Amino acid sequence: MATGVGSVPFLDVDTTCQHILKTFPDIPFWPQFVKRSPFEDMTIQASQRFPRIEMDLKKKSLYINTAGTQDNELISFYEHFMAEDTDYFAVSPEYAAGLYKLLELIEKDPKSYGPFIKGQIVGPITFAGGLIDAKGKSALYNNEIMDTIVKGLAIKALWIVNKMSLSDKQVIIFIDEPYLSGFGSAFTPIQREEVIRLLQEVIEYLRSRSDVLVGIHCCGNTDWSMIIETGVDIVNFDAFDYMDYFLLYKEEILKFLENGGTVAWGVVPTTSFTGEETLDGLKMQLEKGLTKFYEWGIDRNTAAERSIITPACGVGTIDPDKAERILELLSGLSSMMSEV
Repeated sequence: MATGVGSVPFLDVDTTCQHILKTFPDIPFWPQFVKRSPFEDMTIQASQRFPRIEMDLKKKSLYINTAGTQDNELISFYEHFMAEDTDYFAVSPEYAAGLYKLLELIEKDPKSYGPFIKGQIVGPITFAGGLIDAKGKSALYNNEIMDTIVKGLAIKALWIVNKMSLSDKQVIIFIDEPYLSGFGSAFTPIQREEVIRLLQEVIEYLRSRSDVLVGIHCCGNTDWSMIIETGVDIVNFDAFDYMDYFLLYKEEILKFLENGGTVAWGVVPTTSFTGEETLDGLKMQLEKGLTKFYEWGIDRNTAAERSIITPACGVGTIDPDKAERILELLSGLSSMMSEV
């Protein structure tokens, strides 16, 4: 089965959602219209109701507001969080037009789609990594802000899961962590154990309150043992440009699959997409990874059951014609591999 990562470069909400349902009927995904509105940027989209975090509309970015006293805002945040008031942390239609439209279309003909539906939310490391205060200090170094970010994302993700559950489909939600690309370099100001702890807090919050499958998406190279150690259900990686790096983690991947984990192969390139890609070429790339699984002793049926395919990353920054071709190739590859 195939699904998307999230962002799309299109502007027509209704047409795009209809196309997604037609192209990916097994796991339709909620499209984020990043070129239609700055509110649909994955970080801004998740920021509503977060204390001390404000948006600069001109720069289309968030910042930490440390001016004045905002204790009431902070108190209100924790009161609503402790009360599990998910509606307080809702993502409004202005921030997620694709989510509301997709669910509206599914409701009209629910038996034509499923059995899954996919959503996504920015991860706490990526959210905090791009957030700075007036002194240029990252939120990653601010324990008070980090606590609200993790808890805010956890309960907002729960609202998303509850909202998508109205479709009567099994909900999959990906935690998007592009910031973890290149983790371990001198430019990563956070330790491995802290990454695992923060991600586990979000994952465990969701699992204890809903029937959901949780994935982690990272579109670059990272410490994949760290991602697997979070206990996540699905690992989504760029299988076009970073296949060999991912396959270095043999023992961790084997244990992950034995415990019921699923690999989401981001086999259709996005940032490195040329337009010259073919279904046969992409099939060969995917089979390169699957063949390695077979060599490790994983039988073909298990490998197939524990695999889905996606683009390498979101297509929101790509030319619309190229993005459409990427989704077309993904759908075609899904059909081709289902017949193998």
